[in-house]
Amino acid sequence: MKTKFAIFLILQLIMISCSSTISTTKKEYTLSHSKELKSDWTINSKEWILKNDTLTGNGSLSPWGVLVSKKQLPENYEIDLKVNMTKESLFEIMLNLDKGKYIRTYLYQIDKNIVIGDGVYDKKDDSYGKRGGKTLFKKPMELENNKWYAVKIKVLNSQLYFSVDNKTTLECSLEKSNLNQKGKLGFITNGEVKITELKIKSVSN
Repeated sequence: MKTKFAIFLILQLIMISCSSTISTTKKEYTLSHSKELKSDWTINSKEWILKNDTLTGNGSLSPWGVLVSKKQLPENYEIDLKVNMTKESLFEIMLNLDKGKYIRTYLYQIDKNIVIGDGVYDKKDDSYGKRGGKTLFKKPMELENNKWYAVKIKVLNSQLYFSVDNKTTLECSLEKSNLNQKGKLGFITNGEVKITELKIKSVSN
């Protein structure tokens, strides 16, 4: 009986590790080891590194520092992280990246806004119009360099909720805004950004 149970557990772990999604209902995804960064994400080691449980990205106006997951996000998911824009002005979370389109959820220090937008991403082209995109929704928020912010994103039943420090919140319908309802996760910076306590999990109704 114990042998059968052990085999069952091993098979479950294999199924989870081979899953095509970055998180499952049985496993919350956290990023804490360099081998996970290399195996689960498409990276440029000059732009993104993981050290002491802190993910650090470096970019510029051209090129941006971009990190993209190799696996799909679940249909319904929740993302929690803490972020510090140590240099420059932009930190962006790419949601549901698929076929060159994605949902822009970002903190923009110059305009002092958090934003939901409709984005495009061409990994081979840094030119204007090939990355980024239009703003759909925004809300004012005082944003500073060298300050940590708690970010929470939730997608449930095609409804997107985006909040910072549990006090400034945006939400929208993916369907009504004609936004991608499936795809991968990514991060963008135009300077230096630090990310810690990243957690991604599947959620249900």
